[in-house]
Amino acid sequence: MLQDSLKNSVVLRIRTHLITENDDVAEIIQRYAGDIAEPGDIVGIAESVVAITQGRALDPDKVRPSLIARLISRFAHPDASISAPRSMQMAIREVGLPRILLAAFAGLLGKLTGKKGLFFKVAGHGVAEIDDSGGTMPPYDRSIILGPKEPDAVARKAWRKTGLWTLILDVNDKGCVDILGSSFPVSPCKEKEIQELLKSNPFGNDDQKTPLVVIKPPRRARGGQPAPFLVRAD
Repeated sequence: MLQDSLKNSVVLRIRTHLITENDDVAEIIQRYAGDIAEPGDIVGIAESVVAITQGRALDPDKVRPSLIARLISRFAHPDASISAPRSMQMAIREVGLPRILLAAFAGLLGKLTGKKGLFFKVAGHGVAEIDDSGGTMPPYDRSIILGPKEPDAVARKAWRKTGLWTLILDVNDKGCVDILGSSFPVSPCKEKEIQELLKSNPFGNDDQKTPLVVIKPPRRARGGQPAPFLVRAD
């Protein structure tokens, strides 16, 4: 586990090819970050890309929302993916109707008491990670992308192949950074440092095709000073 502080680390943003379900996360990291990252560095990969490699990008036209999915989705925040009936249907498939009903009840209580996020707290990360559309470049820009399966296991497999501390990350443009999977346990202190480093969302899953980042701690960074993002072409 990395012991040094990550404050003032350099964040390198790495371009890849269009990743599909035919790709493997460990091989992606080895191919694109293998000659950039060194032992002691941290490699982060976007959770949507991991999900795509697992075949969890779904054609929305093949999802038939049930009546209950249509009803519950009406009460979701309009910015949430689950406000779309088809994504709510996938949430029901992922965690089961009883849990979604309980989450909906918790969400209702939250609205009455002014507490936000109770729906997802009860429904779980798997539901919060569902993206309805627009999060990636074509041909996945109109897909429903579910959260990755067993992200810790995926990260550990990548570490065994590359020797690099690997994180599966859910980062958005609102400054939210969630560590979904890690090849090593992440202390609360390290988690806060990683969140601070990545809150500007260096990932680019659209036309940028930069779903990989490498975090180089100050002792490994040139001169110990932050540097601009590096975009490596394939």
